[in-house]
Amino acid sequence: MPELTLVTPSRLPALPWRDPHSVPPEKLAQYIQTLEDRCRDNPASADLYTCLGMAHAMNYDVYRSEDALERAVSLDPEHFFAQLKYSELLYRIRTLHRAEQETIKALDLAGNAWELSLARNQLKEIRRLLRKGNERPPLMAAWRRPALLCALLTGIVALVILYK
Repeated sequence: MPELTLVTPSRLPALPWRDPHSVPPEKLAQYIQTLEDRCRDNPASADLYTCLGMAHAMNYDVYRSEDALERAVSLDPEHFFAQLKYSELLYRIRTLHRAEQETIKALDLAGNAWELSLARNQLKEIRRLLRKGNERPPLMAAWRRPALLCALLTGIVALVILYK
């Protein structure tokens, strides 16, 4: 992999590939390490944290990706791509209501027609999935009915044992 050089702290490193599925895991790990080093050198760069979040997402490391993208958004709340990629990550993990809110923020930050179309298309897809009911259910809601049934059965068994 060619050495990544930054001319200025805000300039992004060039991607060494175009198709994310053709990247060997070793090169991706090396690229992630390089980005982490650059983020340590430039802790105020939302661009670098956005790239790091995207690289972690390509490596299927959701938690690190979310951390990096949240950091990018907190460093520069007006950064369109940081906001869009953060909302895209939420959309990909099917946290659709939150993804919709974050995509609307990205829509407000769009500075040109291309950015506007990216955010609109993402918002359209999120809303389509919401209409179809494809959102991942909250963990507690998924366990509520079985927990109530278990408590009811335990109560019935306790009553039967007491009356015998």
